[in-house]
Amino acid sequence: MRYAPLFGVLLLVLAATAPATATVAPATATAPTAPAADAAAQGSECSFPVELTDQSGTNVTVEEEPSRVVTLNPSAAQTMWEIGAKDKVVGVTKHAMNLEGAEAKTNISAGGQTISNEKVVGLEPDLVLAPNTIDNETVQSLRDAGLTVYHFGEAGSIAGIQEKTRIIGELTGECAGAEETVDWMDAELATVDAAVEGQERPGMIYTFFGWTAGNGTFIGNLIERAGARNVAAEAGIESYQELNDEVLVDEDPDWILRNSDNDQVPKTAAYNGTTAVQEDQIVVVNYNQLNRPAPRVIYPLVAMTKAMHPEAYAEANATESATATATDTDTASPTDATTESSTPSPTEVTEDGPGTGASGPGFTAVGALVALVSLSLLAGRRGT
Repeated sequence: MRYAPLFGVLLLVLAATAPATATVAPATATAPTAPAADAAAQGSECSFPVELTDQSGTNVTVEEEPSRVVTLNPSAAQTMWEIGAKDKVVGVTKHAMNLEGAEAKTNISAGGQTISNEKVVGLEPDLVLAPNTIDNETVQSLRDAGLTVYHFGEAGSIAGIQEKTRIIGELTGECAGAEETVDWMDAELATVDAAVEGQERPGMIYTFFGWTAGNGTFIGNLIERAGARNVAAEAGIESYQELNDEVLVDEDPDWILRNSDNDQVPKTAAYNGTTAVQEDQIVVVNYNQLNRPAPRVIYPLVAMTKAMHPEAYAEANATESATATATDTDTASPTDATTESSTPSPTEVTEDGPGTGASGPGFTAVGALVALVSLSLLAGRRGT
């Protein structure tokens, strides 16, 4: 058995983050439009210095609006992109290179390391954003080098992602962009909630490389929010566990959720016998959107809802859109209309590339370890 390569893969994954798009149609093809942030307006709504206590209990003070920010994880980078602050980002890891324009940033990874402390320090950032997947040793090493580092706790829910977005906005002087992003998320969530209210909830299961997301997982919560029952949780599965054929046969899911890094349903008797396979009810979502605790988790959520409740979603979306249009008509001024019409379409920044890591909301370090163990062993069996 090849344990040395496996260990290297696991080290890489535990520092990465990422998962999921849709099959009825990829999430990126049918996703709602994310907000475009007006960078000029954002800074005026924040005030400095900012002093916040991070998950380590450290009081982090940012004296003035930063112009050079390094992100140590793709979720933080993605959030900076979404709130209109990507121009402030000077360094990202190799796992965030799928973001448009990221190739112009310094890649702070080196060799087999996801994070090179030397590269981070060399960029002389005003602020370093370290999501929960970054270990305390790395954070302390960067602080010892004189850098200001904010270490986030785990965002285990959509509300947690929204709070994280607001914190990043406050730390970086992008309060308006962050709030606009949160408002966009709320609007999309309202449509989803209206669509699934009173609807029959089909059974859905998320499977990837032979594993599934059970009770207490972020992905399981997304399944339920999208108007389904997470049959893995109903079968008594906790966290991320290996999926056996008995669960598939007994639970007979109506829908199967896959991600774009492992999009093909295994051709086994257990899978083939499910209602999901027999009725071709498979939803494949973008890997980088599902598993990164950042605003784009909305896309796979919407993709699942539209797939399982297409008519209810269309009706709810039309109602919400009409309400929003009426509100805008009542309150918008000519200046507002001019500003909005001149804003570039944000659809250019909502496309995520192929999967680049396995860590994210609800997909904790243990979950990432589990999935990559499975993936690496699978590769070993194939002779790679």
